[in-house]
Amino acid sequence: MRDLYRRWGKRAFDLTLVIVGSPLWLPLLGLLAVLVRLILGAPVIFRQVRPGLGGKAFTIFKLRSMTQAQGGDGCPFPDDQRLGRFGRFLRSTSFDELPELLNVLRGEMSLVGPRPLLMRYLPLYSPQQARRHEVLPGITGWAQVNGRNALTWEKKFELDVWYVERLSLSLDLRILWRTVRKVVLREGILFAGKEQMPFFVGAVGDIQTGRGDRMGSDDNLGG
Repeated sequence: MRDLYRRWGKRAFDLTLVIVGSPLWLPLLGLLAVLVRLILGAPVIFRQVRPGLGGKAFTIFKLRSMTQAQGGDGCPFPDDQRLGRFGRFLRSTSFDELPELLNVLRGEMSLVGPRPLLMRYLPLYSPQQARRHEVLPGITGWAQVNGRNALTWEKKFELDVWYVERLSLSLDLRILWRTVRKVVLREGILFAGKEQMPFFVGAVGDIQTGRGDRMGSDDNLGG
């Protein structure tokens, strides 16, 4: 039964929920897109190439949450200076994730699965950690409802692989229910008081912080 759900049922489950829920999320997405355009300017949608099933690249969609403020040298200001009140609202409510429902419709993501991270992380995973790419990436996942950005990378990947090994309809329903609760209570958003996770630098090594990869500067790298 679990294999049947993994192969066919999960996709049908995703499509059913997204299509049935479209009268709710589509108007909300439209309203938020207008607000992003008015408050933060263009572009409204943040796009970035991420690894999907089997590590295959796809373009993820999110609502933009940062301004493009720059210093005199032409370099963007640090993330915490470009993430204003409205951007923090989008992230704390996870409304910035709504465009990912389009990725679900396109078959690039699932509602539940390990969060898609950066392409540059692919060669850094241990063989066990790389198993997170055995299923479609998700908008929410087991790691997100068990700490999200408050977790270390190692613990996050451990939870991702735990999900891959136990994927089932009942587990997906459990994760979706806990996700709703997390979003309402705005739990687990920050990592050590910061808006973003530090960059992952490999299965063995130190964690780097700082301004880092500009390609990921408008995205919560921890998912």
